[in-house]
Amino acid sequence: MANNNRDGKMSREEAGRMGGEATAKNHDKEFYQEIGKKGGEATSRNHDKEFYQEIGQKGGEATSRSHGKEFYQEIGQKGGEARNDSDGNDGKMSREEAGRKGGEARARQRD
Repeated sequence: MANNNRDGKMSREEAGRMGGEATAKNHDKEFYQEIGKKGGEATSRNHDKEFYQEIGQKGGEATSRSHGKEFYQEIGQKGGEARNDSDGNDGKMSREEAGRKGGEARARQRD
């Protein structure tokens, strides 16, 4: 049921929600992938390297505030394992070890 405001009209928020629900009923996954791709391409045309650095930094800071050291240790280990699986060891520190150490170092920074 629509929430009406004083004029008896649907609120902007309610209209948006109902429109989104109707669109979801009428379109499939490929539709959303295509509009997402177009949006990403438009964004990349309209923004420079600094824009992406800034949003990346903000995202990293938000993630840092909401996750503990175990999170960073786990993703460091997973990243190291993934890199290790992609090629052989060339006598240097394994990528798994580097990922683990990086996760531990990041966790220490948070403590």
